Amino acid sequence: MGTETKLPGHIAVIMDGNGRWAKKRLFARKAGHAAGANNLRTLADEMNKRGFKLLTVYAFSTENWKRSEEEVRDLMNILRDFFRKYLSDVKKNNIRLNVIGDITPLDDDLKAIISELETLSGKNTGLCVNIALNYGGRDEIRRAACKMCFDAAAGKLNPADVTEQLFETYLDTAGFPDPDILIRTGGERRVSNYLLWQCAYSEFFFTDTLWPDFKISDMMKIVDEFSGRDRRFGGRNS
Repeated sequence: MGTETKLPGHIAVIMDGNGRWAKKRLFARKAGHAAGANNLRTLADEMNKRGFKLLTVYAFSTENWKRSEEEVRDLMNILRDFFRKYLSDVKKNNIRLNVIGDITPLDDDLKAIISELETLSGKNTGLCVNIALNYGGRDEIRRAACKMCFDAAAGKLNPADVTEQLFETYLDTAGFPDPDILIRTGGERRVSNYLLWQCAYSEFFFTDTLWPDFKISDMMKIVDEFSGRDRRFGGRNS
């Protein structure tokens, strides 16, 4: 990456390919998910060292409940281990962890771990990692609209005053900038109901690299390419 390259303010990632990574190695699917979680920790640490400020990753979608009971259980246990490991060194790594999505269906112990981690890491000043958990873009927009309707019914909100900027304050990502970059690993070419509102003007990058194999060098190559793109946000350069 060139020395003059400016780091993007916010990178979103669809971490795809864990199952195929495991299948190639004749491992169980949960081994792929575990490798993916370990890779997220490694990548986040490397991004933090390089001065990145915001990373949002798709960990578990609203549609992932359709998977087998065994796989869902394995995923939840891997998430538990992931969050517990961050709890053990939350002060040392200076990384902030935040969860977006509807966590109400999760087990109480997992919700307690998330709450403790968000509180303990909340004052960290390094990389902020948003974990999208039981998240879906359409569901997020639906929940935001419901909250606005309740506020309007309570007299707290005049529908005539609703703007895009006001609506964004009801989203899970309120207070965070929209992603500059959306990366999907694993070879697929779709957004899969991820950050539908926020990625309206994001630059998309798709790679065949499976998520457990995606390294900081891959990230820096994408950032370098991003720095050369001309972002007009619907306008036109003279």
